[in-house]
Amino acid sequence: MRKPVRRFVLHNIMPPIARRGYSALAESWHYEVENGATLARLIAAGQPVVGAFLHSRTFALLHFFSLPEQGRWILMCSQSRDGELMTRIEEGLGFRVARGSSGKGGARALVEMIRAQREDRGLNSCLSADGSRGPRGIAQLGTITLAQKTDSLLLPVAASADRAWVWKKSWDRTIVPKPGATVRVRMGEPIEVPAKLSPEATEALRVRLEAALLGMHADLDRITGFRDTEPLRAPDPAGAAAGDSPAPSQPADSPAGGGRPAP
Repeated sequence: MRKPVRRFVLHNIMPPIARRGYSALAESWHYEVENGATLARLIAAGQPVVGAFLHSRTFALLHFFSLPEQGRWILMCSQSRDGELMTRIEEGLGFRVARGSSGKGGARALVEMIRAQREDRGLNSCLSADGSRGPRGIAQLGTITLAQKTDSLLLPVAASADRAWVWKKSWDRTIVPKPGATVRVRMGEPIEVPAKLSPEATEALRVRLEAALLGMHADLDRITGFRDTEPLRAPDPAGAAAGDSPAPSQPADSPAGGGRPAP
C-alpha cells in the first residue's frame, strides 16, 4: 500500500500545492527584460523558436515563459518521480510537456517535441542547453537538433536575480530568486541553424551557443550583483584536453534534471 499512497500524494496532492507555492513566489518578482522585442517580433511573425538557457536558471525563467504574451511552449521533463511532480506543475502553468531526459527517454521526448512543433507552427520549445545532468554550462546538442529538425530559430536566453538562493548540492547550482527579487532576462540574437551541418559546423555552432549563454549570464550577473562561489561553467570532465569543450552526443533536455524543469 505504501507505493500506491505515495503515488497518489505525488500525483494529486503535491502538484497543486507546489504550483501555488511557486506561483506565489514568482508573482512577487519584478522582471526587467532586455531585447524582449526580439521574441515578440518572432512570435508575431509566426516564426518557431527554440529557446536555449542554462539549467541553473530554470526557476527564474519558468514563470516568465508562462506569461500569455510570451507565446506557447513545449518543454521536456525527466521521467523520474520528481520529474512527475515538475511535469504536473509545468502543465498547471500552461506548458505542454514531453517526458524524458539525457539519462532516460530523451531521444523519444525530443522526437515528440519535433513532431509537436512541426504539427503546430505556433508552438515554440525550450530546452536547457547543458542538459538535465550537465556538465554545468557545457552546451550539448539537443537545442541544435531541435532547431534543425523544426526549421526554428535558436534563441539564447539568460536570466539573473539581484537576490537568490543557490541550491549548492545540485549539479547545476540551481538559483531560485527570493521573494520580491528583481529578475533580469536577456534575449540574445537569434541563430539560424541550417538543415544540414557537417560535424565541424555542428561543433562550431555548439561552441557559439555555449559562448553566447556564458557571456550573457556573466554580464547579467554583474548587473544584478548576483554572485556564486562556483563558475557558470564546470571544469572539463577528466580526460578532456585542457581548454577543450566536449560535445556530448546525447540530446540536451529541458529544465528537468534531478526532477527540475526547463521553460
